[in-house]
Amino acid sequence: MEKLCKDLIYLLSCAANEIQPDPQKTAQIDLEQLYKLCKIQSLRAAVYPVLEKAGIEHNDFAQAYHKSVRKNILLDIERKAITDEFEKQGIWYLVMKGSLIKELYPEAGMREMSDNDILIDGTCREKANKIMTDRGYTAKRYLSSHCDEYVKPPVMNFELHSFLFEERLFPLLQQHYKDMSKIMIRNSDDSFGYHLSDEEFYIYMTAHEYKHFIKAGTGIRGLLDCYIFLRAKEGKLDWDRIKAAAKEMGMGDFEEKRRELALRLLSSDKLPQLSTDEEAFMMEYLKYGTYGLASKRAENDISRFQNSSGNASRAKFVLSRLFPSPAYVKKWYPFAKKHPILLPAAYVLRWYKALTSSRDKTRSEIKALKKRK
Repeated sequence: MEKLCKDLIYLLSCAANEIQPDPQKTAQIDLEQLYKLCKIQSLRAAVYPVLEKAGIEHNDFAQAYHKSVRKNILLDIERKAITDEFEKQGIWYLVMKGSLIKELYPEAGMREMSDNDILIDGTCREKANKIMTDRGYTAKRYLSSHCDEYVKPPVMNFELHSFLFEERLFPLLQQHYKDMSKIMIRNSDDSFGYHLSDEEFYIYMTAHEYKHFIKAGTGIRGLLDCYIFLRAKEGKLDWDRIKAAAKEMGMGDFEEKRRELALRLLSSDKLPQLSTDEEAFMMEYLKYGTYGLASKRAENDISRFQNSSGNASRAKFVLSRLFPSPAYVKKWYPFAKKHPILLPAAYVLRWYKALTSSRDKTRSEIKALKKRK
């Protein structure tokens, strides 16, 4: 393991456990290289308080941390205003992921946020769209996938999900969330707001990470989130329920490996001796960054298609991307489901997106295809 990676893990363990860092260790850290790595991994704000405790001043780390604090406060205020509107309009909603996990971190702002994710009643997307646009948001993505994305300068970004996983790609994951009424718990102070039990929250954060891990890769912040949650809920979780659900969802091995690695790496500021498999697993988190790489996603998409179809032809994959099934297109372009006569227009819109807003993904698939024999 490279020294820079060891330094990062040391600082994260100090941050997660509120350990006073060793000045001799921190003095030997290459701060410029550390900053680059932390930026890719969305960990600048997590590392900054440890550097500050060690008496290390670094303007870029400080700016990233204070920006994270401000952004989190603004997102919290805005999310409350949005969910208040959902309450008035009778739209059920479930606040998800980072918006909640960040509250478990030792200090405000340590968990960097790019956006806020909210699961809403999928039959109310038009009503939600009006709420968001009335609040000055622009729909960066609307009715073209299961997730509508809204942005408002300078920092507001909300993703409103109508369902959690695409059944075509992740049937076992989506099966668990097909009927949300079975696992959602209504908030005591709300009529339409819901939350998950601690077990279901952990299952979802694991499933979400698993999806990214096998699609395009994901960063070490996922391990930190996992450790922070386990530390906060120690002795309070029903592990029989969690392990049974993870196995049923096809991610039992991933859940166990991820949990054990997070605990081994971050429970102490003393770096453990990792096995060859553990180190390889950890490097999967370190080499892709928070949001993975488009190239890895393209390679995995092609492999998944070839394995499921039994056809290794590059032409066959291209045709599948150009002309997916009508059912698939209708799911991602609901207007075609509501008005079947517009199905051809949905295909044209899909092709247009492939050449414009999704052109980076398209380029990655072309490059990955060229590498195949």
